[in-house]
Amino acid sequence: MSDDMILSVVTGSRAYGLDTDTSDTDRRGVFVAPTAAFWRLDKPATHRDGPLPEQFSWEVERFCALALDANPTVLECLWSPIVEVITPAGSRLLGLRGAFVSERAHETFAGYAVSQFRRLDPAAPKWKQAMHMIRLLLSGLHLVRHGEPLVQVGPFRERLLAVRRGELPWAEVDAWRTALAAELAASPSVLPARPDRERVEEFLMSVREENL
Repeated sequence: MSDDMILSVVTGSRAYGLDTDTSDTDRRGVFVAPTAAFWRLDKPATHRDGPLPEQFSWEVERFCALALDANPTVLECLWSPIVEVITPAGSRLLGLRGAFVSERAHETFAGYAVSQFRRLDPAAPKWKQAMHMIRLLLSGLHLVRHGEPLVQVGPFRERLLAVRRGELPWAEVDAWRTALAAELAASPSVLPARPDRERVEEFLMSVREENL
């Protein structure tokens, strides 16, 4: 693992509790570029692939910006139940996760699910994609009601796996999607109107100072 990594978690089916014997291990991480590298004309990379298979990482500033925008993939990283690498800075980042959430999650989680739905062909659905569309709506609904996304799917596991195997009629899957989307749109939210950008900026500045 790279020395500049402050957080690396397992995401995807293994984190959701939807893994099978053939599932890949998806990893997402946060790294910190040296502060002095930002003084150059050519700025450090905002993200990178690898070095492990199915691994993708963001530079800490990019990660924070995406999380503040309620990006579902990024927010779910902060609640992954499987943490493989964590440094003191990574611990501070996880301790800050509540500062990233806001009512914008209503839009982003629903929007991502709608985007996936529009790419599905009811005549020949990609069932794995349909499953993740439903899972994303469940996650978003849990977030607006309880303040954190639903990562481990728990009691929804068997029904979601039935979707992935193509065992449910498309009409039933679509009805489930429609009901969840309506709940998400109408559900009272425990989330603040805006994220706490000040706390996030304090964290980012402290990380930059530590990496001078």
